[in-house]
Amino acid sequence: MTSLIQKTFRSTEGRRWLQLLVMIGVLFVSIVIARTGPQISMLVVIAALPILVVGGYLLVRYPPLGFLLIIVISTVVKFDLPPIGLIATLILLLTGLWVVDMVVRQREISLVKSPTMAPLVMFTAVVILSFIVGQLPWFSIAQVPIDNQVGGIAIFILSFAAFILVAHQVRDIRWIKWMVFLFLGLAGPAVFIGMRFLPGWRQLNQLLLHPKTTGGSLFWLWLASMTFSQVLFNKKLDVKWRGLLLAVLVGYLYLALGRNRAWTSGWAPTFVALFVILWVARPKWAMPMTMVGVAGLIVLFQPIYNAVFIGDNEYSAVTRLEAWRIVGQIVKVNPILGLGPGNYYNYTLLYPILGWYVEFNSHNNYVDIVAQTGILGLICFIWFVAVTWKLGWRLRNQVPKDGFTQAFVYGALGGLAGSVAAGMLGDWVLPFVYNIGIFGFRSSIYAWLFLGGLVAIDQIRLAGASLE
Repeated sequence: MTSLIQKTFRSTEGRRWLQLLVMIGVLFVSIVIARTGPQISMLVVIAALPILVVGGYLLVRYPPLGFLLIIVISTVVKFDLPPIGLIATLILLLTGLWVVDMVVRQREISLVKSPTMAPLVMFTAVVILSFIVGQLPWFSIAQVPIDNQVGGIAIFILSFAAFILVAHQVRDIRWIKWMVFLFLGLAGPAVFIGMRFLPGWRQLNQLLLHPKTTGGSLFWLWLASMTFSQVLFNKKLDVKWRGLLLAVLVGYLYLALGRNRAWTSGWAPTFVALFVILWVARPKWAMPMTMVGVAGLIVLFQPIYNAVFIGDNEYSAVTRLEAWRIVGQIVKVNPILGLGPGNYYNYTLLYPILGWYVEFNSHNNYVDIVAQTGILGLICFIWFVAVTWKLGWRLRNQVPKDGFTQAFVYGALGGLAGSVAAGMLGDWVLPFVYNIGIFGFRSSIYAWLFLGGLVAIDQIRLAGASLE
């Protein structure tokens, strides 16, 4: 590796990258110094700059390493980097390196030919236009702080960037395997920690798991979807690993239907995903299971209703319906482009919710999308979901059967359906800056990474490379 780095940095292109990485490192160090004070400046410079240069080189040489790093940070790294967090910072860095690589080395800025690109490009344009019109004084109340508006923009654009990066930079199926099994290997223990059977489980939870990760339903959704699909449909996976993943899946079901049953958004989207996976992969299995499930719901409706609507769930349902109605009234002033990222939250003070004048959010991803980016934003999101589903539906019969790749496609389709369902329950595919905030990337990022993997698989297939 050392000789490879030396050889690369001796070349003209290598020297250009070295200069660029040093500049990025100095800029990053300067920001850290500005935030922490000059007393540790020399220590930061000495320690951080070499790490940033070497790390930057590795990310330039092997871009998918960045996706593995995101999964590690999101799953088990507890500390964060203000003001936007480690995940958003890393996505921003990877995006910058990708753009610079296209300009410096490829001398061309282009996107892969995939139907998923157009809705994301259009959505990005709508977000920017919504931000611009959001500066207008729609109501006689103070404007939302500009940093919160910029944070709202970043949530949209960096989510799209994560998807686009995976779609463009993964050209070997082994990277997707690494992404999936690294995620399952790091996230799986969260199930057993959550079961509280292990000695010192509280200490383990505090040491290993970030609340912004495990507190988001998309973390559990994608863990269950990928585990379920690999256990059932990856027949080339060694039996001992399938058995271990099965234990993770059973443990999750125990948590979802037992200890965490009051957290509806923590298990309902996952069951949507699992049933969709069955219907896509084995409709003959899904039909009798669905009939049994429907019959069970009918017979046990009242006990299930009582079990779900416990604690504050019933009150939450009432307040959410009222919140949707009020946000609908607010959006009437500009339904096409919305009020701009983050803005509507500030205007809710003008409308009492159940008699209280307080700031609140909709607790619904789709109401939020309309409130922030209007009907055009919602159209772009639905368009993206539709073309991504169509891509996965096509790929399921174009990849090798009964192996990792087909199981991944099944899991991604189930995860997509579950993510759409989670958006209805206030768990965020696109986090809201005033709710879970930009740190919500720790949970939502899995959806964008793994759905981007569908495009990557399609590009690998078109290039004629192996998908085994």
